[in-house]
Amino acid sequence: MPRQPRYRIPGLPQHLVQRGNDRQPTFYTAGDYRIYKECLRSAATTHACNIHAYVLMTNHVHLLVTPAADASLSRLMQSLGRRYVRYINQTYQRTGTLWEGRYKACLVQADTYFLACQRYIELNPVRAMMVTDPGQYEHSSYRHNALGLADPLITPHPTYDALGHNPAARCEAYRSMVQSSISTDATDKIRQETESCMVLGNDRFKDQIEAILDRSVRPGTAGRPRKIAV
Repeated sequence: MPRQPRYRIPGLPQHLVQRGNDRQPTFYTAGDYRIYKECLRSAATTHACNIHAYVLMTNHVHLLVTPAADASLSRLMQSLGRRYVRYINQTYQRTGTLWEGRYKACLVQADTYFLACQRYIELNPVRAMMVTDPGQYEHSSYRHNALGLADPLITPHPTYDALGHNPAARCEAYRSMVQSSISTDATDKIRQETESCMVLGNDRFKDQIEAILDRSVRPGTAGRPRKIAV
């Protein structure tokens, strides 16, 4: 099956997932998480990307990012990969790849799915049964978005900012959304669209993206194309 082309559309958020090779750990100590976040912040600044949410799990990461230019996202991930992999290999005297092939990425419709995707990302440690409350997990953006703790990595998206007139109101509204959980259907849809590198949005949004890209962003039909009678 051919690779799905990357989406190079500035100004639209994307959900990224990158996994460790063979599901092996990518973080070993608290220092590794700190270095990764430093690398991510530096790369995001250099390549004009806004980070809205993240979670660093033991063997994979999720990012919710809006790129400012066509190549911003790919350059962000290339820079981040080179610097962090070099750090891990030097620190642990290892060689070879750290990450599993290409990262996964899907476009996210901001007004419909953005906050659901952000919650999905920050609730990963709860789904993995590592914690019972997302605020207990240190290596995510939840403490910033829901509890108001400073995090220099995060640039709020306008959809999040619209939750309230001040930071305290936004945090309160967002905590309430997280506590209401996400439906199983929404969780499955986020996971499916991200894994297939498609588009997380409604049909109208997908129509708009197809018009911009001049190609389909929907899954193809299995089997050979039908013959058209002439």
